[in-house]
Amino acid sequence: MRLGVLDVGSNTVHLLVVDAHPGARPMPAHSHKADLRLAQLLDKEGEIGPDGVDGLVAVIQEALRAAEDKGVEDLLPFATSAVREAGNADDVLARVRSETGVELQVLSGVEEARLTFLAARRWYGWSAGRLLVLDIGGGSLEIAYGIDEEPDAAVSLPLGAGRLTAAWLPGDPPGPEDVRALRRHVRAEIARVVGEFSRFGAPDHVVATSKTFKQLARLAGTVRSGEGPYVQRELKRESLEAWVPRLSAMTYAERARLPGVSEGRAGQILAGALVAEGAMDLFKVECLEICPWALREGVILRHLDHLGPAGAGGGNGTAAPRGLRTGTRTVTAVPRAPMTNATTAGGAPASPDRTP
Repeated sequence: MRLGVLDVGSNTVHLLVVDAHPGARPMPAHSHKADLRLAQLLDKEGEIGPDGVDGLVAVIQEALRAAEDKGVEDLLPFATSAVREAGNADDVLARVRSETGVELQVLSGVEEARLTFLAARRWYGWSAGRLLVLDIGGGSLEIAYGIDEEPDAAVSLPLGAGRLTAAWLPGDPPGPEDVRALRRHVRAEIARVVGEFSRFGAPDHVVATSKTFKQLARLAGTVRSGEGPYVQRELKRESLEAWVPRLSAMTYAERARLPGVSEGRAGQILAGALVAEGAMDLFKVECLEICPWALREGVILRHLDHLGPAGAGGGNGTAAPRGLRTGTRTVTAVPRAPMTNATTAGGAPASPDRTP
């Protein structure tokens, strides 16, 4: 079957299309992204403004057209911290449902951590032993630890790279006092939860997911994502600690010229580096490995786990009538309209977040 997962995140709205069936590894077939940056569209009351909601509806409509074009049978749509924490989340979800037919499932931070952990566990297998998984998003940091497919401990902290940049780093480049204040804040937040994990003992394998970690690893000298998902990519704390002061002194434009740092995330990479450095230090991690799978793959894997043999025909074992199915709803794609903020890239065996 061909599945689509629609991820409405703090930075991007990302449609990932995969070919999959229960018991098989999901194979990427298509990736469609739009840099909406919902987390930056919140007003002073913490609500997503009219322009942001208009943009979200338009981007989802474009994603539906892409899903239909690629033959998607079932669409798994979800939203993370930007929508979850918006003061008008219910109104935003209702408008999306009314104008697109998409019923966005809003994941809690702990659900994000658990699903990301599942993806990492499936990627590395049982031989990885006790896993510690770190994920830095635009709005939150997820941490999970365990030896099975369900983590023994999972937390979500409001330490996303986009959120912290907007709240703590106003300058270009930011002032040294602002950087130090953010560093103190990040470490204090992480330190509060370290004890929840340390009582389980040291992990056997530490891995990280997310675009932020991938770009930091690329800065530290790991190979490009174009080399494929099976090439081991590592991030050493020593290398990261050397990059933090360099990033602090750079302007947005200078960071955007660094290898592996996309222009859209150049403004956030310093905050992401401070979070990564703080997490590695406080959890006593000298080196971690970059996992190609993350939250989107976790959502797909959990869905496949719940399908029986009839699932090969779709969510309820039958073909979707006149449109693609999202959960229990059937969605007919809306008429085409030009989009200026959506970019489409053909699927490849590498991770869908393709870092240069």
